[in-house]
Amino acid sequence: MLRLRELSHSLPHHPRPAALPPAPALPAPPAPARRTVGAASLDSALGNGSASRFGQPPRRPWARLTVARFPQREVQMMQNVHLAPETDEDDLYSGYNDYNPIYDIEELENDAAFQQAVRTSHGRRPPITAKISSTAVTRPIATGYGSKTSLASSIGRPMTGAIQDGVTRPMTAVRAAGFTKASLRGSAFDPLSQSRGPTPPLEAKKKDSPEEKIKQLEKEVNELVEESCVANSCGDLKLALEKAKHAGRKERVLVRQREQVTTPENINLDLTYSVLFNLASQYSVNEMYAEALNTYQVMLKNNMFSNAGILKMNMGNIYLKQRNYSKAIKFYRMALDRVPSVNKQMRIKIMQNIGVTFIQAGQYSDAVNSYEHIMSMAPNLKAGYNLIICYFAVGDREKMKKAFQKLIAVPLEIDEDKYISPSDDPHTNLVTEAIKNDHLRQMERERKAMAEKYIMTSAKLIAPVIETSFAAGYDWCVEVVKASQYVELANDLEINKAVTYLRQKDYNQAVEILKMLEKKDSRVKSAAATNLSALYYMGKDFAQASSYADIAVNSDRYNPAALTNKGNTVFANGDYEKAAEFYKEALRNDSSCTEALYNIGLTYEKLNRLDEALDCFLKLHAILRNSAEVLYQIANIYELMENPSQAIEWLMQVVSVIPTDPQVLSKLGELYDREGDKSQAFQYYYESYRYFPCNIEVIEWLGAYYIDTQFWEKAIQYFERASLIQPTQVKWQLMVASCFRRSGNYQKALDTYKDTHRKFPENVECLRFLVRLCTDLGLKDAQEYAIKLKRLEKMKEIREQRIKSGRDGSGGSHGKREGSASSDSGQNYSASSKGERLSARLRALPGTNEPYESSSNKEIDASYVDPLGPEIERPKTAAKKKIDEDDFADEELDDLLPE
Repeated sequence: MLRLRELSHSLPHHPRPAALPPAPALPAPPAPARRTVGAASLDSALGNGSASRFGQPPRRPWARLTVARFPQREVQMMQNVHLAPETDEDDLYSGYNDYNPIYDIEELENDAAFQQAVRTSHGRRPPITAKISSTAVTRPIATGYGSKTSLASSIGRPMTGAIQDGVTRPMTAVRAAGFTKASLRGSAFDPLSQSRGPTPPLEAKKKDSPEEKIKQLEKEVNELVEESCVANSCGDLKLALEKAKHAGRKERVLVRQREQVTTPENINLDLTYSVLFNLASQYSVNEMYAEALNTYQVMLKNNMFSNAGILKMNMGNIYLKQRNYSKAIKFYRMALDRVPSVNKQMRIKIMQNIGVTFIQAGQYSDAVNSYEHIMSMAPNLKAGYNLIICYFAVGDREKMKKAFQKLIAVPLEIDEDKYISPSDDPHTNLVTEAIKNDHLRQMERERKAMAEKYIMTSAKLIAPVIETSFAAGYDWCVEVVKASQYVELANDLEINKAVTYLRQKDYNQAVEILKMLEKKDSRVKSAAATNLSALYYMGKDFAQASSYADIAVNSDRYNPAALTNKGNTVFANGDYEKAAEFYKEALRNDSSCTEALYNIGLTYEKLNRLDEALDCFLKLHAILRNSAEVLYQIANIYELMENPSQAIEWLMQVVSVIPTDPQVLSKLGELYDREGDKSQAFQYYYESYRYFPCNIEVIEWLGAYYIDTQFWEKAIQYFERASLIQPTQVKWQLMVASCFRRSGNYQKALDTYKDTHRKFPENVECLRFLVRLCTDLGLKDAQEYAIKLKRLEKMKEIREQRIKSGRDGSGGSHGKREGSASSDSGQNYSASSKGERLSARLRALPGTNEPYESSSNKEIDASYVDPLGPEIERPKTAAKKKIDEDDFADEELDDLLPE
């Protein structure tokens, strides 16, 4: 009993340990046998700490016993024991503040049983219930009566029922009240039940059940619809259509399965609607209009779909794409009837579609009615612009003016003042800076730019027709604009007026208007000076162009067009380095200035900095993907870099953009000819000739190609074409005659040579061929042509000597000597006068390869008449004069043909 007292006094003197979590609830064991409880049992109840170890203890058997059975001293000690109240509720935080005296190590020195266990070995003997770890209750070997002793517990105190101080007592119940055998095993401290392992998984649902199959099918259909929409947004229309069709097939399977399992009322109509609508939309964007219309008809026939009538607007759009305007208007009006009057915006949009359909159908009066109604109900920019177009088509001047005024009066609903900071408040300034370039501000800028575009286009459209002259019309538009919220557009209209004068080739009026605008603000002044600089540059007046370019740059240093014009004037003067600096500055001010980037590429090409020029044109190609000029410049640079394969590749891209450009085609033929690919060269030269049959270089190459391949007849047609283009060039007629001769058609060749001799009687080569052909054919004309040939050769020799003597010394005296030496007739004429007349005649005759220009068709008399009369004929010794044929071999004539 001393231990009980000391233990009870020790309770309030020690701080309680940290709160412990409650033990999990255990099933209540069967009620133990009713026994009396002695002091040892109470000591065991308090010392062992079963209740403190598990938080809220279950009901104790001794708590229901009468106190009369306890001695008085034990009753007094029981007053210091506080039992846990009985409750059926599980308190998650109960038991944390209970203190277990077992963990009190300061009183172990005064614990006789503990000290005895330490000194002896019985404290280290294993308990009977060794399998049950950490149990607080041990079993005795025998009953508490007699001399038998019980084994000590694991904490070194006497067990329940042991003899203590010579006093025996009855043994308590074998099991503690309210605890099962499993609870006595005393698991380790685990308030969160983590030792039990992870929570077992939920019972898997049966995948074979109809409900699960239906849910899985719904999920797959939704995923297919989403994938179809994503593919459409990415531009892959075919994939979007395939996904939409697949979703439609799966949705039909889903409907059949749902009808078998549930009632038809449980069908997911929203899913069916979305699948059909997506399928119809994909059919429409893939231009499969018949299928799209059929799908929309299926949706309209299903009465279970609410608001399906609005789909008739989509059907009207399809009919509009098919140019079936009557049906489009019919479906638009049916959709308009389905839309309630409360939905004002939708009705306005449908009416805009009706107006557009009337315009495309040419029914401008009906379109005017639609747009007039829109402008009276909810005016907007597009409706006002289309209304002006309708009145312009009708030709009503007054209505055009009124419609223009209505367009200008459309409110933009943009508050510019909120972007200006009214005070020096830093917080307000930060907010203002944040909203200056946000998405809303960008939308407002786009709306304003669209309004300015519509107003400028409308003014340019109606200005020439609303008044007697376009100048008066522009003046009226400028006055109306100045009185509206678009005051800054007035100056732009003035510039457009000047541009209109330029289109009419009235440069003086254009220059006058632009010079008037020089007195305006800096922006307008810079624009006017820029246009003036461009005008003077095109007029080759580089000084004035440079002057106005300087004015434009000084007015607006960040004007890229002005800097580009200034660079052009410097480029024209040959200062390429300085021009490149102006172009670079223009690019720094506006990186999208393609003119400056193109010009700087040309500048680098002039400076022979081909790599930098190539970089500039490649950058420009990234911006302008289909610009033929840029592609051609890249090919040209590769050609200069001696990379013909790359040049051919880029020229092929030029041909893909403009397949009918004869210059590009001939360039390709030239490159292939350099590479030795005659067949490809012939193909592109022929294509160039087909699109432009007047290019002499192409004609000459094609004729030479057919000569090389010995197709003389085909070469003749190209040389005849060249002779028509250049009738004063003798070589084309000679080539035609040479082709006839080589093909074996000597008669045709002779006729051609004769015709050429009549046109060009001073041509030596033609006479040589005539002598050769006449000799071969045995004609009598051979002698005549031979005499002419000798005479021409003599005259040619005299001319060459005359030119040579003119270079060496005095032409007059030398001419006298020449004349006296060549004269055998003994005439009394002055030798100097003969030389002058002969020199004048020789100068009048063209050379072999020089064009012979003649203002009339009068045939030149090239015969020579001796002033002393004809020479005395001598007897002929042969029928004809023998001419050495070796002088006119074929080898000497090949030089006339192109290589």
